[in-house]
Amino acid sequence: MDISTVNWWAVLVAGLSAFVIGGIWYSPGLFGKAWMKENQLTEETIRQGNKGKIFGFTAIFSLIMAANLSMFLVDTPQLKTDVSWGMTAGFLAGVWTFCAIAIHSLFEQKSWKLILINGGYSIVSLVIMGAVIGLWR
Repeated sequence: MDISTVNWWAVLVAGLSAFVIGGIWYSPGLFGKAWMKENQLTEETIRQGNKGKIFGFTAIFSLIMAANLSMFLVDTPQLKTDVSWGMTAGFLAGVWTFCAIAIHSLFEQKSWKLILINGGYSIVSLVIMGAVIGLWR
């Protein structure tokens, strides 16, 4: 794999897109209230969280995910990356992470509702990351 073919600007934008998607996904208007209820969290406990730690590590992990996906999407003589293949690869990576989330959550005795909320976010965010990376080839 030739890492020099990775578009790092696309990786940055793809990684940051997870923040936008997460902001919408976990908003009170979409799944935020259900997510809080399933996690037995209150507004007060959310406010008490260390925002620097939470958002800082989220940014780092999102960038690592985007970089990893981008490395899987490096062009080869047999396959050129475009938006369609980027989204497909993002979806497949999302299914992979959905399964990991489901496994951990089942052992933690979390509800299927929570598994679907968190796993769904993973799939959607990785599809968008793949679209950004594929578009920016």
